[in-house]
Amino acid sequence: MLKALKYALAAGALLVLSPHAMAATPADTLVIAKQIDDIISLDPAEAYELSGIEVIANTYDRIMRFEPTDITKLVGGVAESVTVSDDGKTFTFKIRPSQKFASGDPITATDAAFSLQRVIKLEKTPVFLLSQLGWTKDNVDKLITAPDESTLKVTITANFAPTLVYALLGSVVGSVVDMKVVMAHEANGDMGNAWLKTKSAGSGAYVLKSWTPNDSVVLEANPAYRGGLAKLKRVFIRHVPEASAQRLALEKGDVDIAENLTPDQVTAIGSNKDVKVTTVPQALLYYIGLNLKTKELQDPRVRQALRHLVDYDGMAGSFLKGAEQVHQSFWASGFWASYDDNPYKFDPTKAKELLTAAGYPNGFSIDLDAPNFAPFANMAQSVQSTMAQGGIKVNIVPAEMKPLLTKYRARQHQMLMVYWGPDYMDPHTNADGFVTNTDNSDGAAGHPLAWRNAWQDTTFTAAVAAAASERDEEKRKQDYIDLQKKVLDQGPYIIMFQSTSQRADRASVQGFVQGPSADVTYYNLTTK
Repeated sequence: MLKALKYALAAGALLVLSPHAMAATPADTLVIAKQIDDIISLDPAEAYELSGIEVIANTYDRIMRFEPTDITKLVGGVAESVTVSDDGKTFTFKIRPSQKFASGDPITATDAAFSLQRVIKLEKTPVFLLSQLGWTKDNVDKLITAPDESTLKVTITANFAPTLVYALLGSVVGSVVDMKVVMAHEANGDMGNAWLKTKSAGSGAYVLKSWTPNDSVVLEANPAYRGGLAKLKRVFIRHVPEASAQRLALEKGDVDIAENLTPDQVTAIGSNKDVKVTTVPQALLYYIGLNLKTKELQDPRVRQALRHLVDYDGMAGSFLKGAEQVHQSFWASGFWASYDDNPYKFDPTKAKELLTAAGYPNGFSIDLDAPNFAPFANMAQSVQSTMAQGGIKVNIVPAEMKPLLTKYRARQHQMLMVYWGPDYMDPHTNADGFVTNTDNSDGAAGHPLAWRNAWQDTTFTAAVAAAASERDEEKRKQDYIDLQKKVLDQGPYIIMFQSTSQRADRASVQGFVQGPSADVTYYNLTTK
């Protein structure tokens, strides 16, 4: 049975509608049904999950960004212009005049500098996005400064192309927070982190009114937003994990948008004139992480064997049809520098040969952590079945997304099925996450995927750094393609699919902006 639907009203009261009532959603409120149990924090210095990043994209402006009106071009956000020194190391940003946070405080270069420094000093999961620029707790106050209230000056020690620096400052950690508000809620030196987990202090199109874990997120339009007042006053994001429940709520008019319908649910609503389906290519990859702390997974031949024990085409042609396409490299197809060959096919005979050569002629038993909802549950069952044909006994460990991610970040898994979306639209984001690991100790700061899976290869890490610094764009492109080929064979991943979003809306919904990643999904232009 569907939970009662709650809409937050301006006065703070709640209107509760029966799930069986045939009533349209409030005219000034966008109601979205989706899976949001992956949210761990809504602090831009800490959030690293897709649903949280999507909320932050709508509640904060960034130093650089993709505007809702054009998600194909990276432009200035809080900053209106930038100049770069001849050596490519120092970037001077001019802050747009007359901008305000939702609190009414003016947005200054000091706020921007504080926001970047705060990411480094807190050392939360996404810190590596900025620390790779050469920033540390010891030097960040010197390398990121505000000479005056309209000038942000940042100096990097890494050898990065300017376009890559802009892309990093356009990621979630480039969000500018209201220093005055955040520091007013500091506790025990946390720079406001505990408070900001469930609050917002930004200048985006919306303000976070509430987040109830595994239940809902409520946003309210920010009248101070530099892009103008959002067309709908409120956004209510309702946690609905079951695709069938999302479909029912959409068809009854209890929600305006359903974001996680399965292919069979999409097919079922095809004849409903009150609903429309929009297909959006995504940069989201579905993969299995292989923890090399597990003895059986340390031999590359075992990892290659496991890749031959996945029925990619079978899944893509059946229960995933229309929602996923087979893709096996770490950068999504359709984007600059992608490698689109898929050399691994379901081949139990080849897998057994590799396992025998690695010393496991009879296979072995292993745990697979997987989210307990579609399509992951179906994918896990398929993998369990096909790996058995190679002698691999897979024990599925189902879980909700939050505890699963917590386990992954502590690298306590053996195999773990999850998804990955880029932090910014440059192949370095995935190359860095999937490959770079400069400290493989359990206490290392930042948790990129290579670290989570206890994989450290200094040659590969050096190749990522070389590609990032390459100024010749054609050579840089080839560097990333070569990396993808090597990681595909040697890395601790079974990358299986690239997502294609099939979002279903009520027919009256217009203007919802959904790009290839959570970073560029915007609510403020939506009407209904």
